[in-house]
Formats: sequence, C-alpha cells, structure tokens
Amino acid sequence: MNARTEPSEGETDAIARPPLVRELLLVAGLFLVYKFGRQLTTGHTGEAFDNAQRVWDLERAVRLPGEGSVQNLLLHGDTLVHIANTYYATIHFPATAAFLIWLYLRRPAHYVWARRVLAAVTAAALVVHLAFPLAPPRMLAAAGLVDTAKVYGPSVYGPPQTDHLSNQFAAMPSLHFGWALMVAIGLIVATRSRWRWLWLLHPLLTLTVIVGTANHYWLDAIVAAAMLGIALAVIRLPRRTKTAAEPSLPTAAPADADAEKNVLVGAGR
Repeated sequence: MNARTEPSEGETDAIARPPLVRELLLVAGLFLVYKFGRQLTTGHTGEAFDNAQRVWDLERAVRLPGEGSVQNLLLHGDTLVHIANTYYATIHFPATAAFLIWLYLRRPAHYVWARRVLAAVTAAALVVHLAFPLAPPRMLAAAGLVDTAKVYGPSVYGPPQTDHLSNQFAAMPSLHFGWALMVAIGLIVATRSRWRWLWLLHPLLTLTVIVGTANHYWLDAIVAAAMLGIALAVIRLPRRTKTAAEPSLPTAAPADADAEKNVLVGAGR
C-alpha cells in the first residue's frame, strides 16, 4: 500500500497559484465583513434567549443526548476543562489559517476550492446569525450547564452587555465545527497518506470541546455540517489538467511507421 503523503510530481496542480497580495486582501476583507455583520444582532437579546429555549426543547423532543453528558466528562478535573477552554479559544482561527496557507503553497487548486467553500459557508452562517440570533447553552438557565470558560478560564468573552468585540448570540451554526470539518475534509482530499483519515479527529475533538464547554448545542454542529455538505456539493474541486510533468500517452506513430515501411518493401519486390 502506498503511504506517500502527497501526490507524485505528475499529480501536481496545474492551476496557477493566485496572487498572494490579492488573496490576503480578499481573506481579510471577508473576515471583516463577517465580524461586522455579526454585530448587527448583538441587541436582539430577548429573541436570542427565546430561540435558545426552542432549540433546547427541540433537541429533547428528538431525543438528542444532553450536552451536560459531555460537560460532565470535562469536569472530572480542572486541568482537562482548562485544556478544553484553551482549545476553544486558540485553535479555531490558527488551524484554519495554517490549512489555507499550506494549500496555497502546496496545492493551489485545492486552495481555491477550499477558500470558496469556506467563504460560502461563512456567508451562509452570517445570514443565519442575522435571521436566528441564538444564546449559547451556557447562558440558558434551563440547560443547567456551567460556563466553563468563566469558571475555569481562559475565556474569550466578556459580559454580553459590554463585549463589543464579539457577538455571543451567534451560536447557530457553529463555525468552530464547520471550519474544523472543512479542514479535515480538505486535507484528506489533498493528501495521499494512509493516515490522512486521522484528520477527522480535529472536528471530532472540536465538537467535544464546543459542546462540553457549553458554547454550542448539538444542533449548531448539525446545521454547520449540513451547510458544509451543500457547499461541497455545489462548489466542486477543479479537475486537474495534464501538466508538462505528466508522461504523454503512447501513440501509434511507431507502429504505423513500421507498417508503412513493410508495405513499401513488399511493393519493391
């Protein structure tokens, strides 16, 4: 079984690498638009809590496991829950950025595809955030969950009334999970190692963290996965065209030449 981690020379992307400055401006612009758009729902506190109760009741109606069962696993020790909070606070953006940088440098075609998918999912998430503000389970009294970041640290959020840098009522869909799942899928598609499926541990760990720290409901991750699935179905990876490094298919020219030679020899007899 071939265990190589990346395609051979003949399998390199034929799509040219996009200009770096343009890509930096594009990604930064998309991020700023998203961050600004999230602020538009910060004042919908009452609606966000009403929606949170609806989501909580729906999860119980369809018999999804309680988020508290995951949190109880993290609360067995202060160290474990502190690691979970740190993972939530520090891995999300750096992991996605590292993923895009690696694709940009090593797999330009995959980079363009992944950037388009992430942009589409993020734009769709912004629409949902605006239309359906949602308080996270750590704020919902009916959930009975601990705000682990506030109690154990570290926390990326301040009090909702004074936190002007983030929108804490944008729980659905969970971009933490959606982006992590795309990172795993992108690396599985772009590499050839027999171990590449282990990248799925990243979204699995992310799901455990976002639920266990009471920052997201199960439905937040389910909706994010569904949106990513739609984006992947619509935005296809560009087909690799033949590159100069690929060997050309054998032609029939030598055989035809030999046949023609035999005919001429026979005719001269």
